[in-house]
Amino acid sequence: MRYGAIDIGSNAVRLLIADIKENDGTVSFKKNTLIRVPLRLGDDAFLNHHISEKKATDLVKTMLAFRNLMDVYKVGEYMACATSAMREAKNGSDVVKQIKDEANINLEIVHGQLEAKIIYASHAEQNIDKTKTYLYIDVGGGSTELSLFSSGELIASKSFNIGTIRILDNQDTEESWSSMKEFIREHTRPFKGVFGIGTGGNINKLYKLSEEKNNSPMTFGKLKSLYDYLDSFSLKDRINVLGLNQDRADVIIPACEIYLSVMKWAGIKNIYVPTVGMVDGIIQTLIDENYMKNVLK
Repeated sequence: MRYGAIDIGSNAVRLLIADIKENDGTVSFKKNTLIRVPLRLGDDAFLNHHISEKKATDLVKTMLAFRNLMDVYKVGEYMACATSAMREAKNGSDVVKQIKDEANINLEIVHGQLEAKIIYASHAEQNIDKTKTYLYIDVGGGSTELSLFSSGELIASKSFNIGTIRILDNQDTEESWSSMKEFIREHTRPFKGVFGIGTGGNINKLYKLSEEKNNSPMTFGKLKSLYDYLDSFSLKDRINVLGLNQDRADVIIPACEIYLSVMKWAGIKNIYVPTVGMVDGIIQTLIDENYMKNVLK
């Protein structure tokens, strides 16, 4: 059995095709194919509150390609979610209809709270000590999702309009930053020794650059040193000298700023990076919702 997950983000669009495995009553998945297309819808959505005809056409072409790939891979169940950029685009529902008509994909524009819930569903804490207190930090192009849990229990979860594309376009507000700071301080105050769990493409790349051993956390100091190092290069040199992809070289700087701010406000000294994200959460959500239903057919 195979499931498909489509994540239409503000910076990139992703398709994950995963093989579903069952072993002694435990259901898990193994990544089969992951495709990422850097459409950067956020530039339209955050500046103009509208997805341009060109970007809409590119998105529909991408969805048609994803539809064909899912058919070839014989994907049984799929879920397609659009997040911050499509939430803010006034023509978002029109683009959703166009995708349904031309690519036969049912796309849902999810609100921030549901986005945070889906990311949390990725169970990124599985390989670490569940008795501790963790703050999930997922930084995207248009929003940052935070979920605090302690001893395996979800304490609080919220989405904030702070993201890498939004910052680059000068569309982040002081109010959003203050709101996020207040949320973090209010909910982490009762707990001592909060650890971070970072998800998203930028933190995955930063973790790779840190050369930490697998499953070892990255320290606040290490992340700050990486930020200072990357920020000392021009955008051009981050691409040509450091070898970063063009669509990663600019967003990685504001991503660092968001992670460092959140860690500072929460008193986080160490952040785990399990290299999972929205698409992993979508696959897990499909397993939770559909697997037993299919088994019982």
